[in-house]
Amino acid sequence: MRAFGFLSFGHYGAGSGVRGVDARQMLHDAVDIAVGADELGVNGAYVRVHHFATQSASPMPLLSAMAARTRRIEVGTGVIDMRYENPLYLAEEAAALDLLSDGRVALGVSRGSPEAADRGWETFGYLGSQDPRGADLAREKFDLFLRAVRGEKLAPADPQRSLPGTRLRVEPHAPQLIDRIWWGAGTRETAEWAGRLGVNLMSSTLLTEATGEAFADLQREQIDRYRAAYREAGHTGAPRVSVSRSVFPIVTGEDRMMFGLRPGDGADQIGVIDGYRSTFGRTYVGEPDDLVEALRADAAVEAADTLMLTIPSQLGVDLNLRILQNMAEHVAPALGWRPNTDGPVQGDPVQGDPVTGS
Repeated sequence: MRAFGFLSFGHYGAGSGVRGVDARQMLHDAVDIAVGADELGVNGAYVRVHHFATQSASPMPLLSAMAARTRRIEVGTGVIDMRYENPLYLAEEAAALDLLSDGRVALGVSRGSPEAADRGWETFGYLGSQDPRGADLAREKFDLFLRAVRGEKLAPADPQRSLPGTRLRVEPHAPQLIDRIWWGAGTRETAEWAGRLGVNLMSSTLLTEATGEAFADLQREQIDRYRAAYREAGHTGAPRVSVSRSVFPIVTGEDRMMFGLRPGDGADQIGVIDGYRSTFGRTYVGEPDDLVEALRADAAVEAADTLMLTIPSQLGVDLNLRILQNMAEHVAPALGWRPNTDGPVQGDPVQGDPVTGS
């Protein structure tokens, strides 16, 4: 791990809301947290995307506001649900944001997690999926999205305005954006698929698998399979890999009162999501030295270049910035962290055999 960012779910309530947080306050708080995080040297500000729920939804206005008020921090998503997206319009928006932010976009997309609405993407007008979870629709759209982001000429030009056979690409085009597209993988198989495509890997605190292995070990296997598939497909870059964790450094007595370990927080949990027996990652709470030791022992954190900290965004700006400051000052440096003043985060080159390096 050499970079960390925050991942906000953007929870809010109706009216007085969750601890008095309504949608307007949630959005303003998210921007203010990003501004403070940027000043702390935090590497990334990422938002979750959910529909028909009192959480962050359409991400581009929020990310644009974050980018406009920050200088170095990466802005992105973890993740956009492709089932609900027009892939070409998303490519236009993402390119515009990347150009406005001077190349600071890290866009995580995937099939998406369970949503509040039953097949809600159909209410958005996207029909034709034969999969009860919409995975076929998401992958089809992702393929078109990648083609647009790469600058492929997808549309025939009006023959009365162009030479016969002329084709047009989606505009604007951001040439380097393709290097900062991530797939959010929930299984080892989808991680391998992302590796074959040559995109970055974003792995969350939930895997829709339960094999009896510890969550971190299962996730490490996912990362190893991804890198092997990336290499075997002939890609020669240095792809980014991120994992998400809940981490609460205890530095003061107030921290202990607010974040003290609760029953079940220190262990992996098993549950059923989308009909699949799934593994949920543990929450890390403790004094800095203990957290450093625990995170060094986390096989997936050690294998990733970026750690996304899930934050209790509904608790306000000051408290969340204190979590990030505690991480930046007391934990992250011992894990190899490089602040955003050192420049953009780099992935690890994937070359040769994963064991021998040849």
